[in-house]
Amino acid sequence: MASPRLDLDGNLINPITICMIGAGGFIGSHLCEKLMSETPHKVLALDVYNDKIKHLLEPDTLPWAGRIQFHRLNIKHDSRLEGLIKIADLTINLAAICTPADYNTRPLDTIYSNFIDALPVVKYCSENNKRLIHFSTCEVYGKTIGSFLPKDSALRQDPAYYVLKEDESPCIFGSIEKQRWSYACAKQLIERLIYAEGAENGLEFTIVRPFNWIGPRMDFIPGIDGPSEGVPRVLACFSNNLLRGEPLKLVDGGQSQRTFVYIKDAIEAVLLMIENPARANGQIFNVGNPNNEVTVRQLAEMMTQVYSKVSGEAPLEKPTIDVSSKEFYGEGYDDSDKRIPDMTIINRQLGWNPKTSLWDLLESTLTYQHRTYAEAIKKAIAKPVAS
Repeated sequence: MASPRLDLDGNLINPITICMIGAGGFIGSHLCEKLMSETPHKVLALDVYNDKIKHLLEPDTLPWAGRIQFHRLNIKHDSRLEGLIKIADLTINLAAICTPADYNTRPLDTIYSNFIDALPVVKYCSENNKRLIHFSTCEVYGKTIGSFLPKDSALRQDPAYYVLKEDESPCIFGSIEKQRWSYACAKQLIERLIYAEGAENGLEFTIVRPFNWIGPRMDFIPGIDGPSEGVPRVLACFSNNLLRGEPLKLVDGGQSQRTFVYIKDAIEAVLLMIENPARANGQIFNVGNPNNEVTVRQLAEMMTQVYSKVSGEAPLEKPTIDVSSKEFYGEGYDDSDKRIPDMTIINRQLGWNPKTSLWDLLESTLTYQHRTYAEAIKKAIAKPVAS
């Protein structure tokens, strides 16, 4: 008989029912795997698609059969949503439009998806006294204070102007015509609403701010496991180029700096939030890996090396090309220079620290992508175009 599972304070962890909105996506699929394989919890998996969790739903002989139920629904217009939240102990909301190319080309859809569509979820949780874990984004921080300092300022070397703290850092966005900030603004506003529900109506909540979670099944490869039109986030863009044997496009020279964290490390953090409500309720958590910071150009160079290793193919003679943000994303694009998460709060409350190096997470991701997509892309490239 398995030993009882205890939380961080030594208390017995009782099985709960989790309503997971967006369970069929990248993060949701990994979280469902973790919950099925390592916990006794039950999951009501809500999404429009279930491709990434089919292996958890079939066949009926799986050891967790009966503990995960898929409900095909769109939270925009489905009367079943409140009933599913009512029968669960905890709701996790992962649903969002979160692709940078959409922020300034589909700003209305972006704002509706990330704010308007999330309102009923917050409302139902608050009215029915249900706990909520809401997934936000590191983009709520916007631009760093350091990005506004003069180029020759010695203060640009001070991490205090760049490290992002949940309870201190301001949220600085670009001007209104820079519609790239539509996503960040919508996400910040829903955070403020959740926080207000907690303060005024006693909603038990946790807000998660992911900093570039990377791993197998992430984002999409255009035309293969996602739309042929549109631009995914940077790592999926680079993966797509590598799989197709094309140069990696560096937007505005690839000088922006980012940190990346392995999905399996990040899911460990989420499980701690789920199973330690006394430590997680009322908290906003950065979940990232400040040790895995690189410029986008350095990321491209590293991914080129890693892909050559996992595929056995020689790198292109000219592996990268520079493009302007206007050319790549269209009018209205803007960006932040650095995003480095402060880890004080999550380490203090949950004792969590990421483990996986950038090289190792890239090797895991690109190995999966090469194995899964290489043949499909070769067929797509070889397919004759209809006249």
